Amino acid sequence: MVLETLAALVLLGHGLGHTTGLAGAWSNIETGFSDKPWIFGENMRLRSPIGKVFGLVFLTAAMLFVISSVAAFTGSESWRTFALAGSIASIACMVPWWNTVIFGARLGVLLDIAIILVLIVPGGEPFVDFFGLP
Repeated sequence: MVLETLAALVLLGHGLGHTTGLAGAWSNIETGFSDKPWIFGENMRLRSPIGKVFGLVFLTAAMLFVISSVAAFTGSESWRTFALAGSIASIACMVPWWNTVIFGARLGVLLDIAIILVLIVPGGEPFVDFFGLP
């Protein structure tokens, strides 16, 4: 029960962390992100129109992880689908802004990769079982 709760809290925290990408793109709130351009060129910044679209992808990832966390807390197997979708959205919004995001956000990509591997690669089930998740 303790590990299950811990896993659900990690999913929740990861999701809430994505709100910094939304705030960085859509507000003047200081999120720690730099004003460096994205990795595909010098003209796009997080507060540009393209950056605002990616801010919505950050929001999508946040919502998917929060839903995944609630599903894990309630014992629903749907946490897997939401966590997998959230991880894909997370990587999709993080990689283009790699030069911009804070170091801790980059570490979150490692969590995304771990979630994808555990949920997709054969042999990942023991890790899910270890945390007592459905």
